Amino acid sequence: MAKILLVEDEPALSSAIKEWLADEFHLVEIAESGDQALELLAKTSYDLILLDWMLPNLSGVEICKQYRAGGGIAPVLMLTAKKSLLAKETGLDSGADDYLTKPFHLRELSARVRALLRRPSQVAASVLELAGIRLDRSNLSVQKGTELLHLQPKEFALLELLMRNPGKPLSTESILDLIWGTNTEVSAETLRSNIKTLRRKIDTEGQPSIIVTVHGIGYKIEDLPTN
Repeated sequence: MAKILLVEDEPALSSAIKEWLADEFHLVEIAESGDQALELLAKTSYDLILLDWMLPNLSGVEICKQYRAGGGIAPVLMLTAKKSLLAKETGLDSGADDYLTKPFHLRELSARVRALLRRPSQVAASVLELAGIRLDRSNLSVQKGTELLHLQPKEFALLELLMRNPGKPLSTESILDLIWGTNTEVSAETLRSNIKTLRRKIDTEGQPSIIVTVHGIGYKIEDLPTN
């Protein structure tokens, strides 16, 4: 799961991109203007930024310059209808890592996203193993022993988040932020429901759940002995 900021003022396009990337188990937040993008970047860390060039109030190039000047290190993929070599040079010189011209196929966008997330500064283990559960980020699979488990996107993202923080209690607020987004209206009850469903899929009958409720805080995952 990668946390991605999409800065795009065309609702139809931003909705299509968000839905496509969500199906690939990414969390996508949308900013519709340059000012909104800078506000989100000032308070939230992202794994990747998809940045439209032409935006209300502030251009993508200017946003990228300000983000880099402030120490921002997440990869930036510039999206634009500008096709000239000069425009591409301007975008890359502003601090962007890659450049994709509109119109583009969402499959190509996915490939660019995967490539940027593979860069060394963003490398994280693609295979996680804990308590008999094996999560493989490269093919979006989860196995319990030899059994292939079928998880919904939010369940997969939740399990990945917990497995990347074994034994560490994560607050309800931080989980909602990381899985559903900072501007979400999703409640703690939705998280409890997802935890309950995930437990049914990954736990072993007759044994304690590997997902532990930390009262007053949130949840953690424990590497309990397997039989």
